[in-house]
Amino acid sequence: MTPRPILIDTDPGQDDAVAILLALASPELEVKAITAVAGNVPLALTSANARKVCELAGRPEIAVHAGCDHPLERPLVTAEHVHGKTGLDGADLRAPVMALQDKHGVDAIIDLAREVDGLTICALGPLTNVATALTRAPDVAGRIREIVLMGGAYFEVGNISPAAEFNIFVDPEAAKAVFDSGCKITVLPLDVTHKVLVTTDRIAAFRAMETRIGDAIADWTGFFERFDKEKYGSDGAPLHDPCVIGWLLWPELFSGRQINVEIETTSELTRGMTVADWWGVTDRAVNAMFIGNVDAGAFFARMTDRLARL
Repeated sequence: MTPRPILIDTDPGQDDAVAILLALASPELEVKAITAVAGNVPLALTSANARKVCELAGRPEIAVHAGCDHPLERPLVTAEHVHGKTGLDGADLRAPVMALQDKHGVDAIIDLAREVDGLTICALGPLTNVATALTRAPDVAGRIREIVLMGGAYFEVGNISPAAEFNIFVDPEAAKAVFDSGCKITVLPLDVTHKVLVTTDRIAAFRAMETRIGDAIADWTGFFERFDKEKYGSDGAPLHDPCVIGWLLWPELFSGRQINVEIETTSELTRGMTVADWWGVTDRAVNAMFIGNVDAGAFFARMTDRLARL
């Protein structure tokens, strides 16, 4: 099988880190580059964290590019209250040795979309880099195979406001540009990711790998879950971003439907809301595959097995 070429656009984030590791552990995927964006923490940290994860995986040859350090039109909102001051609190990783690439992340997206046939963009954070690339170089929209993103919500609604999920809330104008781009889009919203919980047993499974990577994931998820347990009273924290990679690897574990998704950008009450026409009550054109469910048990079993190979 020829590996599927992907670019990971990310704001690590413990769950982003697990997603990157899952991609690097999967021979079905070829990670062409990683572009960092400001989101969970500021850009200096997300670009360093992406390199830390590559080094943890033994893949220092992966090109990591720093992208946009603030949203298109708004001040940056970050999530240290969830991820800790570094974004990767919980596991003590050394400062990265591998160099940050000189090329800006937006330019890296544009160049790879033009150079690589059938590039898939895996968007794990705010969509600032992706939207800027599509706006600056409209021709790349027709060359991108698919944008698979973690963001939004329908039934679950918001985790940063009553109406909005964090990634979309941080840069709703960027999200709108992406959803309006005409690219093929698949959305992994909170409705799915809140089913993929890192419970005590699942953290123990990571620890049972008895590897440096397994220990780091167990440490990250053990730290990460404390916020959601307190907020939601759940059995563990949702492991959001690995669902993007899981969809590419094992789409049979997921279900959803093609619908219209619009992004609210003007209302202060519902800023960043993904207005998902799940029931087809409007005549707006379909523009996204919106995933509604996942077999979480099978997903975790396969993910744990794959990560143990690193």
